[in-house]
Amino acid sequence: MIIDGKRVSEKRLELLKEEIDESGLYPRLATVIAGDNPASLLYVQMKHRACERVHIGSISVTLPGDSTTAKVLETVDRLNKDPDINGILVQLPLPSGVETEKIIEAILPEKDVDGFHPFNLGKLLGGYPTFAPCTPLGVMTLLKEYNIDPAGKRAVVIGRSIDVGRPMAALLINADATVTVCHSRTKDLASELKRADIIVSGIGKARFITADMVNENAVVIDVGINHVDGKLCGDVDFAAVSEKVAAITPVPGGVGPMTIATLMENTFKAAKMQSCRTVP
Repeated sequence: MIIDGKRVSEKRLELLKEEIDESGLYPRLATVIAGDNPASLLYVQMKHRACERVHIGSISVTLPGDSTTAKVLETVDRLNKDPDINGILVQLPLPSGVETEKIIEAILPEKDVDGFHPFNLGKLLGGYPTFAPCTPLGVMTLLKEYNIDPAGKRAVVIGRSIDVGRPMAALLINADATVTVCHSRTKDLASELKRADIIVSGIGKARFITADMVNENAVVIDVGINHVDGKLCGDVDFAAVSEKVAAITPVPGGVGPMTIATLMENTFKAAKMQSCRTVP
């Protein structure tokens, strides 16, 4: 079975647009990008197109590549104080001279629609998340849409990054899976994968996972984005692995579209929460 993230994202965006239109709210997302990294610029453009589609207002703040930490903090502070902005997304990676952790921590948790603020990550780890990072939350949505229940299953997450691996593990634990997190120092990765019912890979190595590393009943979620010979591919050798496993996401067309759809959902959630504030 091919897990079609493109189809699911289209469905959820249409439902979200209807919900926003019926809500009487006008959510607004602000993106901040520093420099002219082509991939970052493309990702931001895709996010703004999605905003337009679901009737979320959006603004883009573009800073020069030589921006300092203070300059980016000043921008975030201004957006924090703007009552018309419900969500703030700082596009990563930031230029080498900017302290990424300070920028993330400066975003108000209630506007942190990327889910990277320590407060939001702490709530996720505690089992009562408000905003979870968009890619792993999008993976959970895909599993739900395809009636794949993680409860009681053995899940292996490859990668321990703060944007995918760690929050992915937390979400799976919250869904009652038995989770193993593997990484560059894991010994005998293949044996870990062969026992897994669910595999989520964010290792960032093109076609690294091969058919002999997985079992026939596995559900394989490929979060990897790699470029080989001018073409996009994931961490999984899709051609071979798809012939063996129970279900798999393609690259492109799998997790990627869900990341953007989840960002839109988080932004609307932020708008709803902020509209319910009690005025002192």
